[in-house]
Amino acid sequence: MAGIGKFLKQAQKMQKDMSKIQAEMANKTVEATAGGGMVTVIVNGNQEITSIKIEKEVVDPDDVEMLENLVIAAVNEGLRKSKEMVTGEMSKLTGGLNIPGLTG
Repeated sequence: MAGIGKFLKQAQKMQKDMSKIQAEMANKTVEATAGGGMVTVIVNGNQEITSIKIEKEVVDPDDVEMLENLVIAAVNEGLRKSKEMVTGEMSKLTGGLNIPGLTG
């Protein structure tokens, strides 16, 4: 039974550490760009877009589709980078174990 108690304590510590990392991730951000920097997106560790900047030169009323595509590309890259950041932080905690559900 002592082994189970030790395991439960380790699991509780890991859960506490995961909660701490998740809270820290809300304050960490990544930046992604598209169109050579014409569209810049900032995404936090909760996969929330916190900022989008669009350079004036890329705003063309006759080609809205291009701007839409640049925004989509920058957002998708930002989300990818954010997930990568969170996965990296969580893998430090889990020691590289592949535990489903821990990295979203």
